[in-house]
Amino acid sequence: MRQSVILYNDFSVFLKRYFDHKVQKISVNAGFTCPNRDGTKGTGGCTYCNNQTFNPEYCRTEKPVALQLKEGKAFFARKYPEMKYLAYFQAYTNTWASMEELKRKYEEALTVEDVVGLVIGTRPDCMPDPLLDYLEELNKHTFLLVEYGIESVWDTTLRRINRGHTYEETRETIHRTAQRGIATGGHVILGLPGESREMILGQADQLSGLPLTTLKLHQLQLIRSTRMAAEYAAAPRAFHLYEVDEYIDLVINYIERLRPDIVLERFASQSPKSLLIAPDWGIKNYELTARLLKRMKERNAYQGKCYGV
Repeated sequence: MRQSVILYNDFSVFLKRYFDHKVQKISVNAGFTCPNRDGTKGTGGCTYCNNQTFNPEYCRTEKPVALQLKEGKAFFARKYPEMKYLAYFQAYTNTWASMEELKRKYEEALTVEDVVGLVIGTRPDCMPDPLLDYLEELNKHTFLLVEYGIESVWDTTLRRINRGHTYEETRETIHRTAQRGIATGGHVILGLPGESREMILGQADQLSGLPLTTLKLHQLQLIRSTRMAAEYAAAPRAFHLYEVDEYIDLVINYIERLRPDIVLERFASQSPKSLLIAPDWGIKNYELTARLLKRMKERNAYQGKCYGV
């Protein structure tokens, strides 16, 4: 047993490179939309998407960004009065607006006391070079992480889920962002319809070749009021919904193939029970992580063990 091996690159350890205090992300809904919702590329959005699954109660578009952050701070400050915060522009596509509007909302967030940086969630097809110029300059003065929804490296899957961009666009935009010295994150969904276990694990190999700083892994969840929920109701055999232990073993095999320096922010998502159709594992994210780490130790597994093999 390799007792000294770090099982995986943890996000909290990554943040300690930048901050000497506790840091918490606060979600912000800045009122943006998406190009495959507003008709630019399509309508209806991604087939799996219902943004209610990750918007806290204080995230309401009628509230200014600063007010959302102050209310989010009040939630955490009761337990951690010394906490600092990252404004997490999470809902929809947070680079899909005019430069003037984007700059105003980002900079409004940074005026809030104890907000020490930004995390900007967006799509690979929504990062023009003039915005990268601005973010490159902003990155010199504050912590910045740009997080791209990759979801899959397979174009057949991206078309099936109405993603509206190709993997080549993802690859090109991640390279452009990282070349500016900006920390660059990615988000993928494991278990999308039509993807075999071999395709999912092959995804880890492809992502390892990108200059990613961070990566989030989520299991596929079927959410009420989405097109995918209707597809599942019509043809459930077209989906493979992972049981929790099966998913844990898949994730372990996945991260064994990842480049060792990629920071892993999370392994699963937890949608509100009122919106979740399946799979309902009945455990919290931290419980799943604990089970995953226990299983990694049993298997003598660690991030990068099979990288390049």
